[in-house]
Amino acid sequence: METRVAVMSVIVENPDSVAMLNELLHEYSSYIIGRMGIPYREKNINIISIALDAPQNTLSSLAGKIGNLNGVSVKTAYSSVIGTDTKK
Repeated sequence: METRVAVMSVIVENPDSVAMLNELLHEYSSYIIGRMGIPYREKNINIISIALDAPQNTLSSLAGKIGNLNGVSVKTAYSSVIGTDTKK
């Protein structure tokens, strides 16, 4: 199956959703290349950037689940780089 390299940008405005977000990221950890979280204390939000290499349907599934969390927004940017899924 083909994979795509993508970056998900996540903004967390509801701290009660952090635990569920971390559970989702753990569930999809085999596809995560790296992640960076920045607490923006002055605005009381968290900004997270997640680099992934995963099949398109996996990326869409994760983005949908993250976007359904209360007080969490997500946007995904896709690379034109296509690879092969070795995590079957």
